[in-house]
Amino acid sequence: MNNLPVHIAIIMDGNRRWAKLKGLDSKLGHNQGAKTLDKMAEYIFKSGVKILTVYAFSTENWNRSKEEVDTLMNLIVVYLNKMEKKLKNKDIKVNIIGNKEVFNNDLINAMKKIEETTKNKKNYIFNICLNYGGREEITNAIKLMIKDDKKEEDITIDTINNYLYTANLPDPDLIIRTGGEKRLSNFLCNCSISHGNLNLYL
Repeated sequence: MNNLPVHIAIIMDGNRRWAKLKGLDSKLGHNQGAKTLDKMAEYIFKSGVKILTVYAFSTENWNRSKEEVDTLMNLIVVYLNKMEKKLKNKDIKVNIIGNKEVFNNDLINAMKKIEETTKNKKNYIFNICLNYGGREEITNAIKLMIKDDKKEEDITIDTINNYLYTANLPDPDLIIRTGGEKRLSNFLCNCSISHGNLNLYL
């Protein structure tokens, strides 16, 4: 506790495998994953960690079956709506990171509502990555730099970081991937741009 990370990032993985091992439908695996995330986030913030970033739905996840994607979209809407009510009296700001334009109206409204409710919170930050991909984030950053007429000599590591979704936030001190895999899967491109981070896979 004397060497607590400031920023923890978590790649949520293994829900389907967990369900399969127990002979359950993958939907139940995702439901259990959402419940676990809720408990985990509460514990992490109570421990004093200031920033939590979770990889909840990647750009690659659209390749899953329509049935599973629809299940995930509905689950995320329910999760965000419950969290919005829960966080009204807590000092936690929620940011939704990723390309949000492709989502349906229910999810867009849920995202807007929780961000609006928590926008003035100061003490803790909870980043939820939805339709997120590190390569897409870099692409978006380059487009914004072009729009701002950045010249070649202006572009440095710090410049790029300032155009990322996580601009003005410290890089993760600790990266955890649940489910047993040992890869970043296009998560948080600033982990590749920056140096000195500790990556721990659980």
